[in-house]
Parts: sequence; structure tokens; C-alpha cells
Amino acid sequence: MEDAAFPPAPDLLRIGRPAAPRTAAGNGASAADGTPAGNGAPAADGAPGGNAAPAGGESSAGPATAVADEAPPADGPSGPAAPDAAAPRPLVDRWVRLATGAPLLELGERADEVRRRLHPDDVVTYIVDRNVNYTNVCNVYCKFCAFYRAPGSKRGDAYTLSFEEIGAKIDEAKALGGVQVLLQGGVNPDLPFAWYLDLLRFIKREHPIHVHGFSPVEIAWIARMAELPLRDTLLRLREAGLDSIPGGGAEILSDATRRRVSPLKQDTAGWLEVMETAHGIGMRTTATMMFGMGETWAERVEHLLRIRDLQERTGGFTAFIAWPFQEKHTALEGRFEPVTADEYLRVAALSRLLLDNVPNFQASWVTMGPKIGQVSLRFGCNDFGSTMLEENVVSAAGASFRMDEAEIVRLIHDAGFEAARRRQDYTVLERMPREPADARRRAAAV
Repeated sequence: MEDAAFPPAPDLLRIGRPAAPRTAAGNGASAADGTPAGNGAPAADGAPGGNAAPAGGESSAGPATAVADEAPPADGPSGPAAPDAAAPRPLVDRWVRLATGAPLLELGERADEVRRRLHPDDVVTYIVDRNVNYTNVCNVYCKFCAFYRAPGSKRGDAYTLSFEEIGAKIDEAKALGGVQVLLQGGVNPDLPFAWYLDLLRFIKREHPIHVHGFSPVEIAWIARMAELPLRDTLLRLREAGLDSIPGGGAEILSDATRRRVSPLKQDTAGWLEVMETAHGIGMRTTATMMFGMGETWAERVEHLLRIRDLQERTGGFTAFIAWPFQEKHTALEGRFEPVTADEYLRVAALSRLLLDNVPNFQASWVTMGPKIGQVSLRFGCNDFGSTMLEENVVSAAGASFRMDEAEIVRLIHDAGFEAARRRQDYTVLERMPREPADARRRAAAV
């Protein structure tokens, strides 16, 4: 397919002009202490206030040489673009053609070149942690979610964990080598700001561990409950014990899709604002994309360009994770064709090519299974994610794959890589020795 033909790899992967620094007051200009200014308190409807971050394609053309004849002019538009403004159409269209029309293995090979450039030692990492979903009560009612229960629900399975229950889960994880707790839940209107601060202090005092917690929609809601600007809310949470922020809730950073599948959730600007503000105070976060809910390939590309643009400005994303929508028991069940292995691998490779400024990529074995997880290590991924000693959100929607640490290590080794246990910041804790093949066969026979 001529339109999807690859330019030479150096041209495809070479980065375009960097994003211009934002200097205008009220549009993310840095204050004297180096933190972003202009971040207002959340609005009355729960959406974060303050100023919008620009879209990816407007201020940073991305890997532009591959589309040199179509790239936007070098001087670009004046001032930052609106967060849901479309990236330059020719740029988006070119990447869509590559993602959908290029031979799958060639697409994977180019993504693997990026992985090897960023991680030449051929080490694939993973983390031992536990997802603690502290409440399933939520007033956002996302159509793609099977986990939430409405406030005031008469169903007997609505819950909010006690501090003691959360502490016990952390201790169980630590006993198995866990170095992190991923703390996420619904947007529960019955939990005041003090509850979150007290929980973080309790964890750090009684069960010390790295807390990777509260997605941007939770942060925005906490800020509203606190009646504080977003930046001040994040500073208070960090002081209480929050170490880093997960990238959940991004889904597809296109307001057209967000209005269709989660109309009460924060918009694209809100998600980006939380992340940019967190980066501005020195907190590291991850970025995500959940796809397969009827969005277009162009929307997927625009999502990636928005992540890329923010990373150009802040450098605050440590990793990117993409996974397909899990439909069972959701309001969208049966509405869309399930994501195939081919489609997932194309998204993984496309993401790695467009986000070569994000250092780490996780494989989504939890939704795609261990074998496709292995294959994705040759499609740009350098991390096998988490042992997930507990997970309740995607499992509620039908994801059923589970693996222990030994199986993760074996799969990494069998794919031809060295395996290493890591921390949240991707520093390596321990390289895992290879078990001789005959020992593995004996163990499997028992």
C-alpha cells in the first residue's frame, strides 16, 4: 500500500521542532518557583478550573520529517491551542495510514527500533504491587465501567474500605515483595478531603510503601471538595504521602468520544491540566489510553499527540500504557467489535513511534493475555507491568488473565530478554536469574 510505505527509519523517527515554552501569564506560565501558574479552583460542576493545555499537533509537530510535505508551518499558530483542537489533519492522516496500512511486522520492527534505542540492554522490567480500589461508589457513571455503584445504591456490594482493611491489603502485598500500592477508586461524594489526607498519613505511618494514587478525575474531585486550587490540593496530598499519580481516566482524549461514553467525566482539558500541574510541582505520573469504544483511528492519533506535546513541555510522564476496552457487564456491551491482537499490536507500535519522548511502555497482558503480552515486547514495549496481586476494575468487565511473578519472569526470558524487578520510577531492584529449561520442565511436570 503506497500511502502506508515507510520512509527510511531515521526520517520516520526523527523528532520535529520542540514545543515552544509557554510564557503568557494565565496559560501555564511558570511562577518564580518554577511551578505552572494559572491553575484555578475546580468549577462548580466538578470540572477542573484554570487554563487549558495545548493540543499535541499544534505546537509540536511530532515525528515531522515523515510528513515533511504536509507538516504545519514552522512558526505555527500564535499562542497555545485549545486542548480538543484537532492536530494538523495531514499529520494525523499520515499516521493513520501508517498504523492501519503498513505491514504489521514492519510496523512492529520500527517500534522495536525505538525500544532498542531507548533501552539498548534488552532488559524488560516489571513491578510487584497491588491495586487497592478503596471504594466502588462513584457519581460519574461511565458507560464503559462495570465496577462502579451509584451513591445511595441499594445493592449490597457498594463499599468503601476502612483504613484497617487497606492497611491489611498493603501488608499482604509487602509480604510478597510488593513495593507499591496503586490506590484508585470511584468519585465518592461522601468522602471529604480530610479522608484522603488521613488515609495517606495512615499508610505512611503504619504501612509505609510507595503510594501511586488517585487518577486525574479523582484529583479534580478532591480539589473541588477541598475548595482549593488544583496545585494547592496536589501539594497537600503530596505532603500527606502521595508519591506519584496513575494515568487512569484518559480513555480517549477526544471530547467527542468522552461525551459519548462518559458525559459526566472531566474533559480532555481537565485531564491534561491535572497532569501538567502535577508535573509542575515535581510529581511523576503515567499516561494511558483505553481504546476500542467506537473512536476513530484519527482520535487515537490525536490522543497520542496530546500526550506527546505535554511530555515535550514537562517531561513528567514515566510510562505509557494502552489497553483495549473490556465490555462485559457494561452499558456498552455488544456495541463494538472486540479489539483483535492485530489491532492491539498496531496501537502499541503506533504509540511507541509517536511517543518516543516517553521512556517506558507497558505491555497489556492483563487484557490481551500472556502470549500477546510477549509479542508486544517486540512492538515497542519494554515493561511487563505489574503482578497485580489484586485488581477489580477491568476484571469486573471480563478481563480474567492472571500471572504470578515466576510466570512473568519466565515469559520475559522466553521472549529473549533479561527480566528485572523495578520500582515505580523504573529504577531496577533486582535482575532475575534465568532458570534452566530442564528445571522449568521438571517443575511443570510436578
